[in-house]
Amino acid sequence: MEKFEGYIFTALCSTNFLISCLLFSRVTREQREPYMDEIFHVPQAQKYCHGKFNEWDPMITTLPGLYLVTVGVIKPVVWLADLTGEVVCSTAMLRFINLLFNCGNLYLLYLLICKLHLREKTRTTSRRVLSALSLSTFPVLYFFNFLYYTDAGSTFFILFTYLMTLYGCHKASALLGLCSILFRQTNIIWVAFCAGTLVAAKMDEAWRVEHTKKRDEKSPPSQVPLSFSGAKKVMLFSLEFLTSPSHVKAVLLVAWPYAAVAVCFLVFVVLNDGIVVGDRTSHEACLNFPQLFYFFSFSLFFSLPVSLCYHRILRFLQALKKQPFFFLLVTILCFLLVWKFTFVHKYLLADNRHFPFYVWKRLFQRHELVRFLLVPVYVFAGWNFLDSFKSRSLFWSLAFLACLLVSTVPQKLLEFRYFIVPYLMYRLHMPLPSLPRLIVEFLLYTAVNAATIYIFITKTFHWPHSTATQRFMW
Repeated sequence: MEKFEGYIFTALCSTNFLISCLLFSRVTREQREPYMDEIFHVPQAQKYCHGKFNEWDPMITTLPGLYLVTVGVIKPVVWLADLTGEVVCSTAMLRFINLLFNCGNLYLLYLLICKLHLREKTRTTSRRVLSALSLSTFPVLYFFNFLYYTDAGSTFFILFTYLMTLYGCHKASALLGLCSILFRQTNIIWVAFCAGTLVAAKMDEAWRVEHTKKRDEKSPPSQVPLSFSGAKKVMLFSLEFLTSPSHVKAVLLVAWPYAAVAVCFLVFVVLNDGIVVGDRTSHEACLNFPQLFYFFSFSLFFSLPVSLCYHRILRFLQALKKQPFFFLLVTILCFLLVWKFTFVHKYLLADNRHFPFYVWKRLFQRHELVRFLLVPVYVFAGWNFLDSFKSRSLFWSLAFLACLLVSTVPQKLLEFRYFIVPYLMYRLHMPLPSLPRLIVEFLLYTAVNAATIYIFITKTFHWPHSTATQRFMW
């Protein structure tokens, strides 16, 4: 059975690569010149190709991981194929690197699904394979496989880091995490998440031991308590655990490679006087709490085929009836956060080439009350998000939510690319959906991909004072 599954997955990878190559060829023919952020990335990569490692474009805000990997891949190929001239490190050649990352992401997603859903291994071949394929075509990620952006490579190294964590190869995981940071500095959050899963495992074990001593408990040990008394109990337990020398020692013995990466990152931040390299004027951190609500809504839409059903809606209504006071306070808190902590980046309002521009213009700017009217949607989307994790342990869920909070809230710019890794992590840890649901999810992603690529290729426009062709994109 495993051999048969291997044949199926190999055929799937080949088909996926072929189709992606055909789309890549079409996109590259239509847009030969660097576009959007490529106007910074492509020239910088070409400098590295020519050995000019001491030259740096100050407008680039990420570390040179993408360019180093590009040179490491292209240079041996150029030498073996005896290529010369402009084809070497051309825009098309550079973009092709992300198609290779796309293949790697498909394989890593498949391995992660097999590892995370090991107990569901029997009679789930088609579900595992289709789930990996569906996630590899996740629209926001898949679109940037055809441009020279950092997203495909960044996602590849984060997924690889997490896979090594799950297999207990923590030194390799920490090294891969370091590579992911070279693609995007904020990936330190997901390296911390990998370390957090180890801490969570220790805390869950201690929590279960303490829980079994108390016979009056009614909820299962793994359930996240949605009450103030439950939250207080978890906070007190966490404080006791993290101040216990024996527990801290046990955690450090396992997680020290991640601590070493954290120390290296801290040194970088001190020497660089901040996280961002290059131009910092457009990357200022703030407490933009509604970003978390946007992510919940984003996740609800893209996970709709696999997460939402009649029984879940019924459970939500029952939860409202059972704990009305709790949900009322949550709703009031959301209103306050939307009212006092909504920030709008200048790029969101100025750049009409991005889809978020139209989401903001045609939804949020329709009326000043719209952002408040959407609060009930945020509450349901957040509850749906948390309900998907009910099979996960208590402290694993808390570790993930903490990393999600840190990765979304400080971002002033509403940029769907920032949601790629947290969404994939969310979707990977959901219970393996049924085959019909996976088919609907794949069809949804395929339809969105077809629409976005079609719009990018055919629906061009020009700005009044520019002759350059502009295109719509994520």
